[in-house]
Parts: sequence; C-alpha cells; structure tokens
Amino acid sequence: MADLEVYKNLSPEKVERCMSVMQSGTQMIKLKRGTKGLVRLFYLDEHRTRLRWRPSRKSEKAKILIDSIYKVTEGRQSEIFHRQAEGHFDPSCCFTIYHGNHMESLDLITSNPEEARTWITGLKYLMAGISDEDSLAKRQRTHDQWVKQTFEEADKNGDGLLNIEEIHQLMHKLNVNLPRRKVRQMFQEADTDENQGTLTFEEFCVFYKMMSLRRDLYLLLLSYSDKKDHLTVEELAQFLKVEQKMNNVTTDYCLDIIRKFEVSEENKTKNVLGIEGFTNFMRSPACDIFNPLHHEVYQDMDQPLCNYYIASSHNTYLTGDQLLSQSKVDMYARVLQEGCRCVEVDCWDGPDGEPVVHHGYTLTSKILFRDVVETINRHAFVKNEFPVILSIENHCSVQQQRKIAQYLKGIFGDKLDLSSVDTGETKQLPSPQSLKGKILVKGKKLPYHLGDDAEEGEVSDEDSADEIEDECKFKLHYNNGTTEHQVESFIRKKLESLLKESQIRDKEDPDSFTVRALLKATHEGLNAHLKQHPDVKENGKKSHGRSLMTNFGKHKKTTKSRSKSYSTDDEEDTQQNSGKETGQLYRLGRRRKTMKLCRELSDLVVYTNSVAAQDIVDDGTTGNVLSFSETRAHQVVQQKSEQFMIYNQKQLTRIYPSAYRIDSSNFNPLPYWNAGCQLVALNYQSEGRMMQLNRAKFKTNGNCGYVLKPQQMCKGTFNPFSGDPLPANPKKQLILKVISGQQLPKPPDSMFGDRGEIIDPFVEVEIIGLPVDCCKDQTRVVDDNGFNPVWEETLTFTVHMPEIALVRFLVWDHDPIGRDFVGQRTVTFSSLVPGYRHVYLEGLTEASIFVHITINEIYGKWSPLILNPSYTILHFLGATKNRQLQGLKGLFNKNPRHGSSENNSHYVRKRSIGDRILRRTASAPAKGRKKSKMGFQEMVEIKDSVSEAARDQDGVLRRTTRSLQERPVSMPVDKSLLGALSLPVSETAKDTDGKESSLVQI
Repeated sequence: MADLEVYKNLSPEKVERCMSVMQSGTQMIKLKRGTKGLVRLFYLDEHRTRLRWRPSRKSEKAKILIDSIYKVTEGRQSEIFHRQAEGHFDPSCCFTIYHGNHMESLDLITSNPEEARTWITGLKYLMAGISDEDSLAKRQRTHDQWVKQTFEEADKNGDGLLNIEEIHQLMHKLNVNLPRRKVRQMFQEADTDENQGTLTFEEFCVFYKMMSLRRDLYLLLLSYSDKKDHLTVEELAQFLKVEQKMNNVTTDYCLDIIRKFEVSEENKTKNVLGIEGFTNFMRSPACDIFNPLHHEVYQDMDQPLCNYYIASSHNTYLTGDQLLSQSKVDMYARVLQEGCRCVEVDCWDGPDGEPVVHHGYTLTSKILFRDVVETINRHAFVKNEFPVILSIENHCSVQQQRKIAQYLKGIFGDKLDLSSVDTGETKQLPSPQSLKGKILVKGKKLPYHLGDDAEEGEVSDEDSADEIEDECKFKLHYNNGTTEHQVESFIRKKLESLLKESQIRDKEDPDSFTVRALLKATHEGLNAHLKQHPDVKENGKKSHGRSLMTNFGKHKKTTKSRSKSYSTDDEEDTQQNSGKETGQLYRLGRRRKTMKLCRELSDLVVYTNSVAAQDIVDDGTTGNVLSFSETRAHQVVQQKSEQFMIYNQKQLTRIYPSAYRIDSSNFNPLPYWNAGCQLVALNYQSEGRMMQLNRAKFKTNGNCGYVLKPQQMCKGTFNPFSGDPLPANPKKQLILKVISGQQLPKPPDSMFGDRGEIIDPFVEVEIIGLPVDCCKDQTRVVDDNGFNPVWEETLTFTVHMPEIALVRFLVWDHDPIGRDFVGQRTVTFSSLVPGYRHVYLEGLTEASIFVHITINEIYGKWSPLILNPSYTILHFLGATKNRQLQGLKGLFNKNPRHGSSENNSHYVRKRSIGDRILRRTASAPAKGRKKSKMGFQEMVEIKDSVSEAARDQDGVLRRTTRSLQERPVSMPVDKSLLGALSLPVSETAKDTDGKESSLVQI
C-alpha cells in the first residue's frame, strides 16, 4: 500500500503520543446500518495487535485484529456515512476502518478532529509496520502475540498471574494430556520469584518452553551432533545438505542461522546451535513446506497468454450471496491485492445517465461504474505489474455504453494503449511480460464486415455469461397491498435460514447441499407467505412487489428494452424427446439473442473478444475468449477433453459458476484446469475448499496471478482421464512421513468450545490433480493429545502430472460418531521442498504438522521411445493436431457419438464400498483398523444423474456408462452438447495395451 510508506518514518515522539492516546481509549460513536449510532469506548490493546471496544454484549467478538485491517479512510466515504444527511456530522471527525475477508466497515465519529487524526495516524503506522515485515519477523511477532494472548485468556481474575488451577485449565484448553504431577513439577521449576505459587508472564514463557520441548527435534539434533546437545557449524551444514537437500551451503550461511535463531549468548559465542535455537530454526519460514523461492516470480513470463492459468474472480463486486448482498467497490481492491488478475464488471443502465454495477434482476445494491474503474486503476498494479483483464458484462443502452468507454479511456489512459505491445510471431497472443502495466478489456467486438464508419451494430449475446436464470430473477410487478420491503424482508430471512442450514455439514463434502433446493424452498415459501398476507401495508404506501419466477422448465421470454434487442434465428420451441431415453431433453431450436454495441466500446477490445460457442470460426485468428458456465463446460470436458485442450492452446476460455449458485458457493476448478482452461472464475467472497485450492494454485510464482501451464498442455495433447495419461514422462513418487503435530486446537465448531474434550487427531493427506492422481491416505488416531501428538507414519503417492497436482493436508478430530474438521493447508506439488518441514495450518497461528518429504522420479512399465515410439512422437509433436483442428467449431456445437464414451474406457480410480460409506458418515478410522488407501475422482459440484457403480474383476469401483443428465430447460444447454447429431468415427486404433479405442474426427 503506497499511501502507508509515509507512516513508516514518523518521529518516535509522534508515534508514542498516538499509541498512548489509543491505548488509553477514546469515546466514539459507532454507526450501524439502520441505527442512530452507539457510543462506545475504543482502545488499542497493550500489545498493539487489536482494536477493542466496550461495552459489548459479545465481548470476545468486540475486536479487530490490526493484521485484518485492509485500509483506513478519512471523512464520510463509506456507504453508511453516505446514508446520513449532509451536515449531520463533521467530516473531519469521521473515519472508516475496512477489515476482514468481506471488507466489513467500522464507521466511527470522534468528538473533535484532533482525535480522529490521532487514530488515523496511529492505525496507519501499525499497518505500515506489518506491511514491511519479512516472513521471519511476522512469524516471530505472531508467535509472541499468541503466547501473550494465551496467558491473558488463562488469567481468569485478571491479576497478571497464573496459579496452578488456571494452569490446569489452560492445559485442557491446549489439548495437553499430562499427569497433574508432571504439570506441577514444571510449574515449580518455572516459579522462581519470591511470589511462590503463581507464574508471572515471564515465568509462564519459561513454563511454556519446558512444556513445548520437542522430543522429535531433540532426537534429530542428536543424530547429527554425535549425541551432543548442540550442532557445530560443520554439523549444521551437513544436516542442511543431506536432509534438507540444500545446495551451496556456506559457513557464513550457517553462522547467520546461529545468529538469528540461537537464544543462548554462550552458544552464540561458541558458534553452536542448541536445541532451543534448532527448534526456532526448524519452525521458521526457512523450514516451511512451501519453497521460499516460489514467493517470487520464477516462471517464464514471455509465453503467450493462453499458456497460463490466470486467477479470475466472478461477480467481483459482491460481498456475499447473489441475490441480497451488498456490492462494494473495495472488493475490487481486495481481490487485486490478493493476486487476482481477471475481475468482472456487470454494467447496467443507471439513473442520470450514469452506468451502475450490480447483479441484474436481484436485490443486490448498486455502485457507480465510474467508482469501480477508479478503484481498479488505483489498485491494479500495487502488488505486481502483470496485466489485468477487465471482464465487462454489458447490459447497457448504446448511450450509456459510450459513457462506459469514456470512463475507461479517461481513467485508465495509457494502460489501455496496446499499440506498442510486441506479439512476436503473427497470430499469437502477447505474453504477460509484454503486457506489464496494461489493462485488457474483455467484451464484445463489432463484426469485421461492418465498415469503420459504422457507429454501432448488432453482436451476438449468446454468451451473456452471468445473466441469472429466469427462476432466480426478481421481477417487478404490481401486487395490491404487498410492499417491496415486506417481500424483501421475507426473502432475506428465508435465505439466511437456509444458508445457515447448508453450513451444517462436513466441510470437505461439496455435494451435501443443493442450491436448487434452496431456490425452490425460497420461492415456495414466498408464494405461501403472499397468499396468507394479501393485504399487508406499510406506512400506508403501496409499492412494486417482487416475486421469484416460477417457470421451471419453460423458456426465457424474449423482452425488449433499451439495453438489448433480440432477433430470432429459429422460432421452434424446445420439445421433449419421447423416444429412446425418457426424460432426456433436446433443444431442437432456440432464439438467438443479439444486442446493440457502440463503436467506442468495441474498439477498446483488442486481445480478449468475447465469443459464443456457435460463433467460433477456425480461421487462425487469436484473441477470442470463450465463456462457458460450469454446466456446459463440464460436458465438454467429459466428452471432448483432448479437443478442448487443443483449443485452449491458441485461445482463452473462461468458466463461471452456474446461475443456480445463489449462495455464491464455488464449483470444483480442477477438471477445467486439467483441460487447460485459463480463466476459471470463482466467488472470492466465499471461503471454503474450492477457494483454498484456488489460493494454493496461485500462491506459487510470487502470487502474481499467472501460473504457467505444463508444457504437455501447451503442445500436443493427452487424455486427462486416462489411467496413464503421459506414459513417456517420468512420474513422481512422494514419500511423506507424518511425524508429529503441534498445538492442534479444538475444532472451530466444537459444541463446548475450549471446555470440550481433548481431541483425538489424525492426519489425512490428499493428492488433487488429474483423475488418476486423485487419492488420499490417512494416519492412525492418537488419543487425547492435540498439543504434541506423534504418528511416525509413512504415506506414499505416485503422481503422473506433478505440475498441476495439489497436496492437501487435513487434520481431523476423531470421535465415535464421526469426525470434526480442525484445519488444513494446501500446497502445489511443485512447491514442496524435501527434508524435514513444518506444515502450518491455514488461519491458525501455532498449529502445525511436522513431516519429512522425499520426492523420487520413477518410470512406468513402458519405455518411452523403444516400446511405443509412435505414441511418444504423437504426444510430443501433436501429429494429429491439424486433423483435430479442422472441425474446431464442432468441438462445442456437435454431440459425440453415444458409443464413443464407452469405447474411450476412461480409467477412474474409485474408493471401495466400505471407504465410500466411511466418507459419507465422515468417520475416522477406528484404532487398530487396517488403514486403506483411497482413490477418488474429484467431483464437480453439480448433481449429475449418476448410474449405479459397478465393480470390475479387480474389485475396483468404476462408473458405468451413463446417459446425458436430465435438466430443466430453464437452464439452457448448448445444442452443441445435447444435439442429436453424432460424429463419424474416422478410424480405430489400438493403444499400447492392445485395447481398441475410437479416435473421433471433428
């Protein structure tokens, strides 16, 4: 944050004056939505890590971590301030603190401008200090804060001392199961001052170190120190080379480790590393599981854009669900600083000729397009300079489109000028390196057959990517006596209760709740509510009511408005095929939508022209972006994954969530990454498994938002569903020894909180990548020990394509009726570093797993160029590419032969029946049960009509061939995917196993 730089150089006197005022506390008015404001005492805690206030009904929640503050703004800038009448408050007394993942605002008013200035200066100084920390300093600071907070929370009577009973309660909270005699012995050893029977904070730190002595690390130190209690410089260098696989280990590097991590001055003088210093080093970022070199950009950034995965956001402006939540410009700032490089802007006609951004046909709030562009301009290149793609969803009239173009050119200026960009070879997309500091506008472009003098024209609107489905829309209509407030209030309450219900589930089970059911329950409840209360009035006024559309299974009706005009290419109705397969829907014809587009906006689109599937023409040009909903993309990936991969070698593809995900849940991005799709757009505001995978994917390469695709996806092709997709390439073997855990907390959703039972943890390790690589394994359960459980178990995995694989570590608490989620950490396989490493769980300060990692290269049963030279040449040189590219349009517009999916024999690793039941009940393995390795294919979060699984001769569960899924017509499916046309089989070839497989020519 550039505006924080000036606060790093404040004079010590000014800093101390601000801190003193803030720690003493200041009475301020806290503004809240819909209330007059509450007077509270706000203060900074003594460690300068939290902003707190009192009184509060929930004192534990009345705090904001300084770490979580995104920005502090002066004056009346927030939405809540804007709702207050002008002159109601002095702007110089107002400021807003934005914090948390959802950019929540805390709006405060002081009694005089000087107090406001003191708080703004002090908060920005603290934020500047945090932003300037290196990883080691941050690790040490968070550790110190955690120890201090632990001490304070254990000090029940607030006297600054801990007695033995408070220590016993703390042991239970920390999941420590030690005999009371042992605890008392350590307590007495730490209690060295005159005030016997209690521990001061300093004495508690000694007690905590004694309690935290790591047997595993001590044995490791002894094995390299010739059984001494310290390591010499030479012994430390040997450990780093042999175990940690570090190159170029110098004496100076080892001396620097001793200087940074050793706590004993005597050991520092002797240039040796004792057990405490060795523990500090092993728990530091230097020994984290994530390769520290990958915190910087290390990949080749000079390849075409289509060769990269690009971090992408869906409906970026929303802070919550798709129907009711607030739209905020600050969400753009947040996702851009998190590394996202493709943001979405839904533009609609607004009042006074000003275009607005919101989710159409919903109750989401509106923000000005101009404010969005200004925010993007300020934050686009703060974290890195690689290009930002602005995905414009244009629903505006031509007049307001011109306003959009005017704002884009006026605010972005030279950032839109792509005339100097070097594209290298002709007909090739430019590279991220050549586009540094540039903003690409993704949108519609006028067709070339229109002359340059045409000021506007019609373009296809078939890929209106984020237009919400009809049954999700709120439409205005007259309803006697029913007020807008009444209907909105009912919908909001109904949705909130259903969303809460959806959260009561296994956090790792993506299919345990359907948004379709949520929609149905909401609209049924709304209709019943309106029938029961037909004549309710509020404030004596009638207004437009809103209702949910109920035309399940019906077509969208063509409507005319200022913003869009629709022309009809085919007026035939959709019919249900009553022939071969009952319930299968075919769209025999559909209306083709078009919209008016102005020349000014069209000319801003250069390399990112939005196209619909039926508009693809294989004329060798580049610069098209094909948008697919997850539903359509899922079918293409399942049926024509290799052709789809080839298409993505020249063009960009964007996948976005289904319109039915009104709770802003996320789909599984893995199948689309596996097919080479670059722009897999997720709801960044929704935390969960899918966003954790997305974060892990893009954390590598400096979190710059661009990750290079594997070379095999950029040239040639392979079948991602094959049992051995890359037989010519060596595989990676991951040997993972799970040694121990440290400070594992009770589950976040524990019914009894800190008073609950001590946990019985076990570790689950999951490989996520190509279907053949997806599997998981787990350790045994350790009883009654979350503080320092020891497993000492080795898990082994084979990975065919490590470049795209993710490794996910999960810690669970086992109990007789199931398991509870404790924490997770997900890392890209390519960012793993060998040796002894700590895996810190995401979002938990001290919780970690200690592991040893070995990675070997292994070859399969086939020798690359001797046993199967033709396959290898085909694979690397892509000999069939030209033939496959001949019918590129058919990739999206034709349905494959029904038998082809049977002939492909896609190999899918499945779990045993017992393991599937175990997974559904979310129960951990009982002690003594033989653990089994589980293979599974990552499932897309769409409710497929899946046929009964069948067991083959080897006892492996395989999915039997299934027909196309039945779906309501209101969720339209491209006729390319559900059409009745079949593709001819061009040839039959034998694969390396001697089995026949169909090669489909398109």
